Amino acid sequence: MSVRLVPAPISIVFSEANIDTEGYLREYHQLSDSDDNPINQWLKLAKARGESSETDPVLLNLIVELHNKIDSLERFLKGDEPKRISLSTQANIDSIGFEHFNLGEKLLKEGEEYYGRIEMPVHPKRDIGVFFEAKSDSLAHIIKMHDRDEKEWGAYLTARERVLIREAKENR
Repeated sequence: MSVRLVPAPISIVFSEANIDTEGYLREYHQLSDSDDNPINQWLKLAKARGESSETDPVLLNLIVELHNKIDSLERFLKGDEPKRISLSTQANIDSIGFEHFNLGEKLLKEGEEYYGRIEMPVHPKRDIGVFFEAKSDSLAHIIKMHDRDEKEWGAYLTARERVLIREAKENR
């Protein structure tokens, strides 16, 4: 099986899915719902009603992100940070595809299913939950990822491809 991958320096922490399937599913859904805070819900409603049509969308998103950062800082100061499940293995992903990624080290057991959190290098920075199956000792096939995360993953992959194309043109 031939899989097209693009170099991408990102991190992942993961464990075998059968260790705590229920806990991993709970965290997977919580990671997706983390963008459903009151300010983001308000913004979605305002956009749906057309109330933000005369507002600069970049400025509006920056203000919302600033509000989210203040909320995050407030939670940190109060000690209300969301608790993450402890995962056993930390690794670097060296390349990604639309449905696959490859680890820099041989840490997987072929055929085994895993749950992981990938630290996405996008704005705003956040972790995405993902279930994946090992196709080899380093190649993983993504079997479960939220729609929004899938879109960000695809956008990140496309951005990485553009960077590589630019670098190739410069090296000619």
